[in-house]
Amino acid sequence: MFIAETQIRVRYADTDQMKVVYHGNYAQYFESARSESIRKLGFTYKDMEAMGIIMPVTELHTKFIRPAYYDELLTIKTTLRELSLHPRIEFHQEIFDEKGGLLTVGRVVLYFLDAHTMKKTSMPQPLYARLEVFFRPDDPLVQAGVSA
Repeated sequence: MFIAETQIRVRYADTDQMKVVYHGNYAQYFESARSESIRKLGFTYKDMEAMGIIMPVTELHTKFIRPAYYDELLTIKTTLRELSLHPRIEFHQEIFDEKGGLLTVGRVVLYFLDAHTMKKTSMPQPLYARLEVFFRPDDPLVQAGVSA
């Protein structure tokens, strides 16, 4: 299992008239955390695009538990629970406040597509190689639950 954490501070522009983070902004928070989690592996969306691969979101599920407020430092935990060479990748994400309280949970599904043909393709091998070490059951780091 691959787990990464990213922190984002709530900007004033992210809040609505009720002084809480507007619900539509959580998709952007999830996206930022996904990008940063891949970056922590030494790979980027820009790298994928240079390889001719794009990743459109096909599903976005969000459950709002408690609100986030202006100037809070949020921690977004991004988890990949499975790894395959199939075109589909599913990220599980949780957003916590500064005290560790769970605010929001989400699940985002993306597909790897060839940018020229718009047909499904497999995960780029360089990304797969960086992720597979987190999914080896015989690896002592995996058994100890060490994450990125």
